[in-house]
Amino acid sequence: MTIRVLVAEDQSAVRAGLVLILRSAPDIEVVGEAADGEEAVRLARELCPDLVLMDIQMPRLDGVSATRQVVSEQLADVLVLTTFDLDEYVFGALRAGAAGFLLKNTDAADLLQAVRTVARGEGLIAPAVTRRLIAEFAAPTPVRRPDAPDPAVLNALTRREREVLSCVGQGLSNAEIAVCLDMAEATVKTHMSRLLGKLELRSRVQAAVLAQELGI
Repeated sequence: MTIRVLVAEDQSAVRAGLVLILRSAPDIEVVGEAADGEEAVRLARELCPDLVLMDIQMPRLDGVSATRQVVSEQLADVLVLTTFDLDEYVFGALRAGAAGFLLKNTDAADLLQAVRTVARGEGLIAPAVTRRLIAEFAAPTPVRRPDAPDPAVLNALTRREREVLSCVGQGLSNAEIAVCLDMAEATVKTHMSRLLGKLELRSRVQAAVLAQELGI
């Protein structure tokens, strides 16, 4: 199956490089390019891509706001790509519903793999960003940490859904969860979809962050 990607990046040279990398993969098709957030949202509505590769800092409408619109309208999954690993950008993108978060120094092979991972419905956060998030959760008085969730939210989940959420928090893929919990991968996907709905989360990455915050 071909993955249809919209590239949103305001710097033309960087955008051209991203497009070149993506087009080198036979299973990825670049269906459009946007130079700002407003254009990214408009093209996402028109082109119906599978995934939007979204820069954070763009004119007219920033990447976090554009991500929020794309995700809320269920136009596509969003993989955020930025030079910044500052917490406010990380948390902003996660709260907006981004399915993945990569730094721009990611090499070509990892970028292609990230696109495929997110397109499969599995969240992804760059290792450097993951370390920052874990440090933030572990800090006794984190500065930018979002409001801690109420553990009671887990009461809505079944035992199996909690087990799946725990595995997601450990960064396991659907295939790995299936092996760990001895269930079919399709069943994992069903549990994942249900727990996201019950917890009112927009992405698998948000579920992973929640699991980390609740320590499950």
